[in-house]
Amino acid sequence: MSQLQLFIDNSKKSQIIWGLQDSKTDDWVVCDSAEFDETDVMPLWSDEAAAKAYCTDEWAGYQPVSISVEDYLEHWVSDLNYDGVLLGLNWKVEDESAVETDPIDVAKAFADLESLPH
Repeated sequence: MSQLQLFIDNSKKSQIIWGLQDSKTDDWVVCDSAEFDETDVMPLWSDEAAAKAYCTDEWAGYQPVSISVEDYLEHWVSDLNYDGVLLGLNWKVEDESAVETDPIDVAKAFADLESLPH
């Protein structure tokens, strides 16, 4: 199963995804792409505990913040796409195989999920 599909499957029940936000500045964690020059990646997780595990070292001032899937689809996708930011789904810093995904592909996967009969 692809990292994208795992992320979607893990997020579909709660309809929440998690990013890390600085508690003082409201800035979100964004880091350099390992795959593409001059490209940023925003790490996202499908559960709070996994996101919280990264609130250490240089990200110690950050905290997990929920983003509803609906809000992601309505607001985040276009902004991330416009800014050329990729997503690191269920990001693992030590994982050399971490996949960097286009935000539109994530939106399509959520939209496909919503169109399935319940």
